[in-house]
Amino acid sequence: MINDGQVTVYVSDMDRAVKFYTDVLDLKLVLRAGDHYAQVQAGDGMVIGLHPAGEKSPKAGTSGSMSIGFSTSEPIEDEVKRLEAKGVSFRGPIVDDGPVKLASFGDPDGNDLYLADTRGAH
Repeated sequence: MINDGQVTVYVSDMDRAVKFYTDVLDLKLVLRAGDHYAQVQAGDGMVIGLHPAGEKSPKAGTSGSMSIGFSTSEPIEDEVKRLEAKGVSFRGPIVDDGPVKLASFGDPDGNDLYLADTRGAH
């Protein structure tokens, strides 16, 4: 049985990526191995591995190559305002898709990220 996992995100600047994921998104830095690798944790089950892009890896920030979703425990509107105050630019308005509200943005390399408010889902 699979009980956990990791998303690998290829980045062009490790310091900038670590700062974004820890200082802006408030995720916990679990491991930092210089410019070779870093690991951040989002909640109790999501681990993100930050890896430098290279000749044999996907290009950092290639839109559509990956997407990471973050659940919100507060209204999504409040979380969007909090992140905008930290310099995050959202890609359009909050999308209300019935029981789920979504807000799309990117990290400094342009990797696709989104907030998901499922508090209205049953």
